[in-house]
Amino acid sequence: MSDATVTQTSFTAKARKPRMRVNGSAVVMGCYLLFLLLPIYWLLMMSLKTNTEILNTFTLWPDNLTFNNYLTILTDASWYMGYVNSLIYVVMNTVISVVVALPAAYAFSRYHFLGDKHLFFWLLTNRMAPPAVFALPFFQLYSSVGLFDTHIAVALAHCLFNVPLAVWILEGFMRGVPKEIDETAYIDGYSFGRFFIKIFMPLIASGVGVAAFFCFMFSWVELLLSRTLTSVDAKPIAATMTRTVGASGIDWGVLAAAGVLTIVPGALVIYFVRNYIAKGFALGRV
Repeated sequence: MSDATVTQTSFTAKARKPRMRVNGSAVVMGCYLLFLLLPIYWLLMMSLKTNTEILNTFTLWPDNLTFNNYLTILTDASWYMGYVNSLIYVVMNTVISVVVALPAAYAFSRYHFLGDKHLFFWLLTNRMAPPAVFALPFFQLYSSVGLFDTHIAVALAHCLFNVPLAVWILEGFMRGVPKEIDETAYIDGYSFGRFFIKIFMPLIASGVGVAAFFCFMFSWVELLLSRTLTSVDAKPIAATMTRTVGASGIDWGVLAAAGVLTIVPGALVIYFVRNYIAKGFALGRV
């Protein structure tokens, strides 16, 4: 065999190796996605089955397709009001957390004062503490001032954890904006409020989107405080789902349908802020 033939064969073998690695990566990624989506698929299938089929047979697709589980949730006020209550206090918390965190993050990113590092660290320690530590103090405080079983009570309680997180995220974005922009705006005659809204906010829009996303998600999935601080009027969907347990057992179909509907708000939020999230992971402190 000539040297030219050997060289051509070696070159061809080397050229094929990257293609094999790409195929291997695709297989690994496909298995990973299958592993992530399998529980969601199974939850969706359970929501379309009757309790008899769920408990007695193993099927990948419902034998008797039914939407009665969703109909139960959408027609029973005690069910769908759980979603309404959850959305109310989650949106309230997200707005309050971002509005409070914006000036705080700006102060940490632009000014240096005595104890600023210690204060910044102390804010993060609130995020590290488990909600169970604050459940009893919040319950006693809100019961004393008449805020128990209200949406604002849960929203303010979640601010204890979400405001430090939003400050930490936004401070990283604001630190990346040069201070010369602030000084130039003041020279041009901009007031602080006008500069902050018209110039500074568009520069950190991706950071605001990321902070709002995390505040929304943490407040949406939190259960202990929202269940402890509510009873009837502001009862969230996570607490309402315990109604499926009764003397006759667990209503698995309705519980699965409630789980599917619980995923929908988070999925919609991710869809609308997906571009901001991508920029946030690339540029910000996330």
